[in-house]
Amino acid sequence: EEVFNKSNQDGVLIKTYIPEERNVLELVETIKAKISLLPDCGLDIGEGSVSLSNVNESDWANEWKKYYKPTKIGQKIVVKPTWEEYEAKEGDLIIELDPGMAFGTGTHETTSMCIQQLEKYVKQDSKVFDIGCGSGILAIAAAQLGAKDVLAVDLDEVAVKVSKENIELNKVEDKVKALHGNLMEVVSDKADIVVANIIADIIKILAKDIKNFMKDDAVFISSGIIHAKVDEVKASLEENGLEIIEVQSLGEWNAIVSKIK
Repeated sequence: EEVFNKSNQDGVLIKTYIPEERNVLELVETIKAKISLLPDCGLDIGEGSVSLSNVNESDWANEWKKYYKPTKIGQKIVVKPTWEEYEAKEGDLIIELDPGMAFGTGTHETTSMCIQQLEKYVKQDSKVFDIGCGSGILAIAAAQLGAKDVLAVDLDEVAVKVSKENIELNKVEDKVKALHGNLMEVVSDKADIVVANIIADIIKILAKDIKNFMKDDAVFISSGIIHAKVDEVKASLEENGLEIIEVQSLGEWNAIVSKIK
């Protein structure tokens, strides 16, 4: 399913496209189950409901694009959808992006915080690992900021495909590679910066082994953490030999920057 959110005065409307050949009733039950879990993710949805309507597939593929516009994130990075015009200003670093069916448009608070932290820490000779790369936006941002070697990994084959397309679109193939798989299985090197924009529970799992992929003076930027999970993630990082440098909050979300003690 391809999902987009449209905020309105009544709350958030989540629309999901279901291809004709899929079992609609089965998917409706799955969607209902997911809606029931949203409060656990920090979203108060009240009385969630599901309705069905027929939508032309080509219309759906373009509908969400109406709500995705060029956005400046941090001091330098501007994320520009491929179909939008944007007049670059002095100092702008442009990322051309078509997220397709992968997460990562740059407009979400979790992605925005990661990019702001990358602006702080990326240097000209930096090696960066992006865990759960989605659309490849963070890996591309790192390259645009001057990193010389960036590796993007994701367990989702679609995300890796989209990342590769966006890497080529931004002409950073010489710096960025996207691989399908688990970081622990496809990487044997160490980085100056590791960034993971995922969810709190996965970050807690990563914390157990992340030091093995960090140079002595490296930083680990983790995001996708709701307020209720911040203390749990901090404790997990500290228990596994990491020191908290900064906790950044934006909206309902948090990013934690840590380093090896």
